[in-house]
Amino acid sequence: MNETMQTAIVLATYNEAANLSALIPRLAEIVPDAWIVVVDDNSPDGTPELLKSLQQKYPKLAPVIRSGKLGYGSAVLDGFRRALELGADAIVTLDADFSHDPAEIPRLLAGLKDADVAIGSRYYGGVRVLNWHVSRLLLSLFANRYVRTILGMAVEDATSGYRAYRRPAVEAILASRVNSKGYSFLVEVLYRAYQRGMRITEVPIVYSERREGQSKMSKGVIGEAIIRPWLLRFGR
Repeated sequence: MNETMQTAIVLATYNEAANLSALIPRLAEIVPDAWIVVVDDNSPDGTPELLKSLQQKYPKLAPVIRSGKLGYGSAVLDGFRRALELGADAIVTLDADFSHDPAEIPRLLAGLKDADVAIGSRYYGGVRVLNWHVSRLLLSLFANRYVRTILGMAVEDATSGYRAYRRPAVEAILASRVNSKGYSFLVEVLYRAYQRGMRITEVPIVYSERREGQSKMSKGVIGEAIIRPWLLRFGR
């Protein structure tokens, strides 16, 4: 990856103030020239106010405050749009809860040297997950096998949100019809890129359970994740 290429980091957040107060400084330390685009759904925990305060110290912090809780998928898409407006050539997405180690960002960006999308993979070349109950790990492994079987993508971790995208891949995704609202969005955008011939690679990472706050997983999110791969396969 050309070191002169402009990078933007996209975070989709809701009630992550406790994590963002530590994450923003860490990101600015690791990738000081990158834009940090935080798309927040008007969190009641003070996230909008925190971001406004942090902007004074971190001028490359670019908050996008939305009117309410509109969903993970649309938040990432809004983050993509803002990143492109800022001139980003490479866009990184990661969770705001420290389950994704920011120190891995340079390795993900390096993965774009020969690919259009680089996935921070928990399962490529072995399992690297910390502090998960075995039942959750087995569910995640099954979900990824389920996606591979239905969609035919040779990807070990299609549900990882830790990714780096080249600008053309993001432009292709934004030009597609993306319907997922929850975390099945991760599978859908990867499949849209795959359909358009984008090169996808996996970079091994270690995943750790969140530091602060609560998981956003719900029955509705799980239901969508079960149905969406079939809809994608049959062109919906």
